[in-house]
Amino acid sequence: MQNKSKLITYSEAINLGIKIAMRNNKNLIIFGLGVGDPKNIFNTTADLIEEFKKERVFDVPSSENALTGIAIGASLNGVPSILTHQRLDFLLLSMDQLINSASKMHYMFGSKVNVPITIRCMIGRGWGQGPTHSQNFQAALAHFPGLKIMMPTFPSDVKDIMIESVNDKNPVIILEHRWLFNLKGLVDYKKIKSKFGKARVVKKGNDITVVAMSYMTIESLKAQKILKKNNIHPEIIDLISIKPLDMQTIIKSIKKTGKLIILDTGFYSNSISSEIISEISINYSTLLNKPPIKLAMPDIPEPTSHYLTKNFYNNYKDIIKAVSKLLGKEISFDQIKDDIYHDIPDESFKGPF
Repeated sequence: MQNKSKLITYSEAINLGIKIAMRNNKNLIIFGLGVGDPKNIFNTTADLIEEFKKERVFDVPSSENALTGIAIGASLNGVPSILTHQRLDFLLLSMDQLINSASKMHYMFGSKVNVPITIRCMIGRGWGQGPTHSQNFQAALAHFPGLKIMMPTFPSDVKDIMIESVNDKNPVIILEHRWLFNLKGLVDYKKIKSKFGKARVVKKGNDITVVAMSYMTIESLKAQKILKKNNIHPEIIDLISIKPLDMQTIIKSIKKTGKLIILDTGFYSNSISSEIISEISINYSTLLNKPPIKLAMPDIPEPTSHYLTKNFYNNYKDIIKAVSKLLGKEISFDQIKDDIYHDIPDESFKGPF
């Protein structure tokens, strides 16, 4: 295998991570709806059947609760698995297996039992998916002890997280935003960095701390380019790991900036951003010289109509407005020229969902 970095897409990085994990562990299997279909779930499962055969890579009937039970049973017998849901919403059908079995067995059996399963879930909006096919449940999932929740933004991170998740002894859930699948980035084909419980500063700055997750990190980077022209330099933190949370990186940043904006893909109430603000308020409130701002989804189901979704989601413009409010400074900017779509990431996006 080449020991160098290569520019590949997010979906290709997932595929690479799966292949490396399956080559390293001959017992590892991957299954789920669409794993072997012609579009290969945004090409994330492309060529897996050809290399690892149908005994280790296979499509399944629509029965998420049963499939999760099969993954748990297999893991208890030395067969770790990657279970793929084409939508996070489908995971709801398996919550009993996930919460009452997978997340608790390590604790219930005196740490002598492990449940090594990795669950991939697609999240994000687009194409009129509406209230039941575009939800972001990271806060709900993070509530339960025994689960690790990851939301990688960049190709290099998702490749490493895929491998790290498979090597973990207990359940890991990876939330992959649809709008990231065409995103390109440099990926080291050999080196693997630990991401569990670690955030990363993707842009250094001194004026304000912006904590983002998943696709909102991309929107924050769009905002950063405009803010820089206005002599405003935000420090942008990509959470990567939702549970465990890396509070140390956030605290280190607000010690420097004294101001905080958190960008959340989930609903406003009872969100991951709320948890971060709660922790800061309890233990580090003196570090902020102004109240923090939270940008999250409204507490209503996401609409389906193309016209209703047009101004529904937060983007770089909302981030700039929040920075303007927090700094008490007018910020002038022109709309980004390629900002012409709101229900797909770009015109090349062809699905499958």
